[in-house]
Amino acid sequence: MSEEKPVKKTSLASLFLAFAKIGVMTFGGGYAMLPMLEREVVDNHGWTTSEQMMDYYAVGQCTPGVIAVNVSTFVGFNERGVIGAIAAMLGVVFPSLVIIMSLASVLMVFRENVYVARAFAGIRIAVCALILSAVIKLAKKAISNIPTAVIAVLAFLLQVFLGISPVIIVLTTAAGGIAVYFIKKGKKPEEGGEEEK
Repeated sequence: MSEEKPVKKTSLASLFLAFAKIGVMTFGGGYAMLPMLEREVVDNHGWTTSEQMMDYYAVGQCTPGVIAVNVSTFVGFNERGVIGAIAAMLGVVFPSLVIIMSLASVLMVFRENVYVARAFAGIRIAVCALILSAVIKLAKKAISNIPTAVIAVLAFLLQVFLGISPVIIVLTTAAGGIAVYFIKKGKKPEEGGEEEK
């Protein structure tokens, strides 16, 4: 009888440190962190796949809280259950908490300083680039056919031009995705039946 090899568990320290590394670079919030999240979680550690990350992003958008915190919680839970979720969530939050508490009083003193103002202007530009990069990567993976492209365009138009609540858009597009799935599923048996004839 061959002994089964024990499944190697990700350590809580690894989860905490990996997400702390992401948390240090939180400029611009969750969307700016998406490229870093994917590089660290998918490429460096292999804790999840790009497709699963897309699902985490989608669910993270629909649940209360910051998207980066939500995604870190999902990944931690997937690796080590509840304790892993807590470790990953603390990792992504802890650096921001320390930095903000340390800099809050200092920034109030130097907020009128021209160099500080220019530094923040540069950070804002970098954040825009990171968000644009995240949007392009997400679009390449999520828009895979004509129905998904139509849903994406409609969601964009509804948000930008009509200002419809993101909650309504998410729920409506989710229903649209389910409808497309069942329409395609309904067509497959018919096509198979025609081939058999």
